[in-house]
Amino acid sequence: MLGILHRLVLMTGKYKGRIRASYITSFIKGILMKAPLILSFCIISMFMQGNMDRRKCMLGLVVIVASVIFQAALEHINNVLQSATGYMVFADMRMRLGDHLRRLPMGYFTEGNIGKISAVLSTDMVFIEENCMGVLSELVSFIISQGIMNIMMFIMDIRLGVLALLITAAFIIVGNLMLKTTLEHSRVKQENSESLTEEVLDFAEGIGIIKSFNLLGDRSKALSDEFETSCKRSIDFEMAYAPWARALYLTFGIGTALMLALAGYLYGKGAISEIYMIGMTLFLFDMFVSIKSYYGQMARLTVTSASLDRIEEVFETEELKDNGIRSFANGYDPEEEPEIEYENVCFGYTDTDVLKDVSFEVGRGQMVALVGPSGGGKSTIASLLARFWDIRSGRILIRGKDIKDVSLADLMDQISMVFQRVYLFQDTIYNNIAIGRPDATRKEVEEAAKKARCYDFIMKLPEGFDTVIGEGGQSLSGGEKQRISIARCILKDSPIVILDEATASVDADNERAIQEAISELCKDKTLLVIAHRLNTIENADKIMVVENGRIEESGDHTSLMSQKGIYYSMVTRRALSVG
Repeated sequence: MLGILHRLVLMTGKYKGRIRASYITSFIKGILMKAPLILSFCIISMFMQGNMDRRKCMLGLVVIVASVIFQAALEHINNVLQSATGYMVFADMRMRLGDHLRRLPMGYFTEGNIGKISAVLSTDMVFIEENCMGVLSELVSFIISQGIMNIMMFIMDIRLGVLALLITAAFIIVGNLMLKTTLEHSRVKQENSESLTEEVLDFAEGIGIIKSFNLLGDRSKALSDEFETSCKRSIDFEMAYAPWARALYLTFGIGTALMLALAGYLYGKGAISEIYMIGMTLFLFDMFVSIKSYYGQMARLTVTSASLDRIEEVFETEELKDNGIRSFANGYDPEEEPEIEYENVCFGYTDTDVLKDVSFEVGRGQMVALVGPSGGGKSTIASLLARFWDIRSGRILIRGKDIKDVSLADLMDQISMVFQRVYLFQDTIYNNIAIGRPDATRKEVEEAAKKARCYDFIMKLPEGFDTVIGEGGQSLSGGEKQRISIARCILKDSPIVILDEATASVDADNERAIQEAISELCKDKTLLVIAHRLNTIENADKIMVVENGRIEESGDHTSLMSQKGIYYSMVTRRALSVG
């Protein structure tokens, strides 16, 4: 329990001073929790001894009321110091997580970790900030209150004090055994929560394919199975927790009965006075409430431990190193150095190399096209230029500088990317375009939209550029989304453009507009094109055939056709299929 609390405090970072300050108020609150009982005992004692008068009675009443009011005030202070701090802590943590995620290699997001990230954001962080941050100082109050009750028993009689300590020890033993059991089940429960989130996301994202192939039954069964498993894990958790919860209540009941029995026995023997016997009766049913409440928080704190494990696991994922200090701004002569250069690059997503000894150069303003069969490594070559992953060996240089020697921010300023799969945010069209350059003026954004051939259809929308589009751009057609993504890149105006042929999967009506938009984007730019339609890259300065992770052929269209190799075969097959 203390270990979990320590982890929570460490997690609060710069706010831990507020949490520690709450311990002081909780200490005082713990004393005040028992003050009404103790004062009531003192008042009864004075009545029985004949020492009570009107002034003392009124003073006792005032002190009791004041203690209750002060206790409520301390509760409010604790809420400010703890619960409010919890929301600030996790607001900062979500921002740190976003910053951390953008620095991770893209491979992390293709290894089944989307469910984990979603579970951390939507389940773990929410659970801790809403259920756990507010109980930190309460546990201190419970400990103090239980200590006061045990001390009162020693004041009445040492034998009552010893029995109270033994019963408290029994609570601790039962509570720690409960902790050990529920910790294991909470980890399994949280792992299942991650798996369920992954399955729900997979089902939602693939609903179009699922419906079109009439797979609702099969995919729904997989989702239903996950729900059933989640239900079973939750029930298993409760079943594991319930016997220990009953054991705590039994310990409370038996302990209370033993204290009453011993007090009655001692009173019968004349070992304690009538006043102490009445005081014992007054204290009896509140004697072990504090420690019972302390361990009553066990279930949520064990889930907290599993949640912390998963949060820490995500944060501990190694980021791409971003300690480069060189700049692209100076020291480049396009007459002597290529704009882009790959030197003996090897790379693999696992232990097996996907790219093997890849080397090529791209001069400033040149267009280089990558062609070849699916899975050959074309997209991987382009992704490595943007450092979506780090290479295993070799070097990738832009203007003579290793991309690892410059900051990721500086690197991404040099590159614009247009891919077939476009993602737009649930925001205004204006803001979706302005992502390309947030400091751009409205006139510049509108000019970029005109160049991207999307200005006209934007102005026909209800709110024009201020129209809010659905998440992923679902309220727009594929061609419209593609042109908005091109407008982003035009506004960004980076010297290097990576183009995964944007017209490969759009209708004929949109193709011409997109081709015109791409022509605007590519003016005076260095292009690295992943080609799907061979007729679109015949005028490329260099065409490279990528197969099995190697560049098997390289040259312009004419020279490659004269070699009658792989490229020649690809063009011939395309011509025959068209014919």
